[in-house]
Amino acid sequence: MEIIPAIDLIGGKCVRLSQGDYSSKKEYHDDPVEMAKRFEDAGISRLHLVDLDGAKAKKIMNGEVLRNISNQTSLRIDFGGGIQADSEIQKAFDFGASQVTGGSVAIKNRPLFEGWIERFGAESIILGADAKNRKIAVGGWEETTEVDLIPFIKDFASKGIKYVICTDVAKDGLLQGPSLDLYREILQEIPDVNLIASGGVSSVEDLENLQKIGVYGTIVGKAYYEGRVSLDQLAAFNS
Repeated sequence: MEIIPAIDLIGGKCVRLSQGDYSSKKEYHDDPVEMAKRFEDAGISRLHLVDLDGAKAKKIMNGEVLRNISNQTSLRIDFGGGIQADSEIQKAFDFGASQVTGGSVAIKNRPLFEGWIERFGAESIILGADAKNRKIAVGGWEETTEVDLIPFIKDFASKGIKYVICTDVAKDGLLQGPSLDLYREILQEIPDVNLIASGGVSSVEDLENLQKIGVYGTIVGKAYYEGRVSLDQLAAFNS
């Protein structure tokens, strides 16, 4: 299992939200580039970088942070947040993203998203499947659709998607444990997808449990920032 630390950005700074609620913002004083270097120095190779300003604006707002991290580290960065146009996804790759995560666009402009899979390749595009009560949530989780989570993932897997980040919004940022039953069900239904779990991790035990059920990777944010797991503990999963 690959550990993928998260850096969420508002105004160019590292923040964490709880359940996608912008009013719950907690700001961390570390510079995002220095934070990324710290992850790299610990032996971590991937980074999940989310432009929360972009998720609201529906366009990239923290591109310079992406560019600076890409230029100053060798981390493979998956980048998301507000990418809903050809010009924006191209900008993300030009700024140094290795992969781009699309969530809202996969619901609201499916032909465009499917075109990205064909144009950039399935290795470069991640499906963001964020859910509230097993229904897809979009727009920075401010809008819940009537689209069922597992059929949604299964449908895109049939279109060639290989990587899926699934966040249970009810768990995110609360440090109450991940949605193991949900991830187990997804893996049973869609065994060929590389499932990346996100949300709820609070301890090394949570990571061990996710590893046991067979997820491809796990995104870790608040658990690290709040001191629940150390960098050494995270890096040990990648060794």
